[in-house]
Amino acid sequence: MKTLDNFNFAGRKAVVRVDFNVPLDENFQIKDFTRINAALPSIKKILSDGGAVILMSHLGRPKNGPEEKFSLKHIVNALSEKLGVKVDFANDCIGDQAKAKADALQSGEVLLLENLRFYSEEKKGDEAFAQKLADLGDVWVMDAFGTAHRAHASTAVISKFVKDKVAGYVLQREVDNANKVLKTGEKPLTAIMGGAKISDKILIIEQLLDRVDNLIIGGGMTYTFVKALGGNIGNSLVEEDRIDYAKELLEKAKSKGVNLLLPKDDVVADAFNNDANTQITAAGEIPEGYMGLDIGPKTVEDFAKIIESSKTILWNGPMGVFEMPNFAKGTIEVAKAVVKATEENGAFSLIGGGDSASAVNNLGFGDRVSYVSTGGGALLEFMEGKVLPGIAALED
Repeated sequence: MKTLDNFNFAGRKAVVRVDFNVPLDENFQIKDFTRINAALPSIKKILSDGGAVILMSHLGRPKNGPEEKFSLKHIVNALSEKLGVKVDFANDCIGDQAKAKADALQSGEVLLLENLRFYSEEKKGDEAFAQKLADLGDVWVMDAFGTAHRAHASTAVISKFVKDKVAGYVLQREVDNANKVLKTGEKPLTAIMGGAKISDKILIIEQLLDRVDNLIIGGGMTYTFVKALGGNIGNSLVEEDRIDYAKELLEKAKSKGVNLLLPKDDVVADAFNNDANTQITAAGEIPEGYMGLDIGPKTVEDFAKIIESSKTILWNGPMGVFEMPNFAKGTIEVAKAVVKATEENGAFSLIGGGDSASAVNNLGFGDRVSYVSTGGGALLEFMEGKVLPGIAALED
């Protein structure tokens, strides 16, 4: 797989698949620059070599063609400012205007194409559409790790129509950091799995049981395990069809010598609401009419102790309903423990995208952990051992 550092872009036009799927407010201002900031080093490397850059991305989930709120024109000014280069914009990603602007592009210049997903052909992996994208330049750079698990026209199929294909820095860093956990992680290795459902995490938990020393379980999926152990979970979230599987996982962890930690206590509420009545109960003793919405103080203490003594940490998924301030404490305290392990004990910490990445970034801890992934689903699939089309396309 060619990488940016072993490719010279002098006199070349690079069609670069970036992930600029950023959140915008009601005035179309960017609320979180994480993905844009991540892409800047790749773009700057191409420009400093003397190349030209044609950027392509999706934004949001447009249903039937162009929608104003999903137009990438809203990010042009901020992107120009970040790059220190005026970014030109094509109001389509294929067609006459896009082709004319790409053809006129000179070394050191940047063109941003309109949202790829205004065409259904993008998600369908349409070859004719991919060919039109490829024809805009002469090198394809894949740097959108967050979409690498999709065989879309711009993330995989385009590779059939270019001679030179290169992995960008974002993609390279994501793979390198995931492998630090999967292949070279120093012991003790701790995985923290949160989120609502076991079913979303089955495959990664299976993979991790062969590698980790400690597996911490939090979030809504906890209650399926607790019910499997015969505990009372009140109105808490549960996957009835996964109860037997939860029992199997507990047995498997035991047989492999993995220290699997479930919460000892819970913050419970009588409604799914920040202002609901709350109490703290022991795990498995949630009264009827109440639901578990966060881990309790004893659990925070337990989890923090294990995290702080770890040398490699993977965290994917919050410990509770962290969007509600009254149920965010567990997630905040776990984040603090990960930061402490990283800064004071030299641990390697990988935050696995999605809600965990949002939590860490919103708390201002993004620079205090080793790496925050830009790709939630893609990272999970990579760590589950699946072949990602966007990476395979760079290797053929």
